[in-house]
Amino acid sequence: MGLSLTVLGCATPYPSTDNPCSGYLVSHGDTRVWMDAGTGTLGPLQRHTRLEDLDAIWISHLHADHSADLLTTYYALLFADVERDPIPLYGPPGIADRLAGFLTNGPQRSPVESAFAVTELRDGLDTTVGSMRLTTAAVEHGIPAFGVRIEAAGRSLTYSGDTAPCPSLTELARGTDVLLCESESAEKTPDMAHHTPEDAGETAASSGAGRLIVTHVGRFLTTREAVTRASSRYTGPVDHAAPGATFTIG
Repeated sequence: MGLSLTVLGCATPYPSTDNPCSGYLVSHGDTRVWMDAGTGTLGPLQRHTRLEDLDAIWISHLHADHSADLLTTYYALLFADVERDPIPLYGPPGIADRLAGFLTNGPQRSPVESAFAVTELRDGLDTTVGSMRLTTAAVEHGIPAFGVRIEAAGRSLTYSGDTAPCPSLTELARGTDVLLCESESAEKTPDMAHHTPEDAGETAASSGAGRLIVTHVGRFLTTREAVTRASSRYTGPVDHAAPGATFTIG
């Protein structure tokens, strides 16, 4: 089985009736990584894998539309019918204390580390999860935020997380087979913390990506508009990360 990407959801900043917030399952062979755990993504995740079989969770940043379902995952792991060791969790600095801040309801801090084996992300972190290599780069979102390049069997997927266009993302995506890039902003603003669709196209073109998948499309854009506008700056194939879709990498 090759490297694949399954879209659990891509809505922002809140889920719609048929689209959870940001979340993706990346698979290669028996290795499975849940990439961002936005609101509502735990449900569709279970159509494709059990929590018992998940190898890791990777979180780009701590905005709720990318991380909120870690809270319900905590309850599943410690107080329900899931039996396994703590799931390796890769997330921004302070992620364990942030989760504990939501989960603690008394004088004793909730045992977040009993559910998650936490590794804090940093720029340049290079790690292996099963058959996958994950390389992390800091990106520009106004808070600690990261993109990731996932490689397996000679194929690569690069995910922007949420970010304004930045050299670190372009370099991370250099020559990647697929760039999964957010396209939230309908237009440029002086304090942008996101890509416009045109920006996504330019990042794909500048990095030499083989294929662009636009995701996290803002509420003031249609998915068709996002694809069309991204295509005006990038001559390769452009798709939308429709919820439920699975893409084969390479």
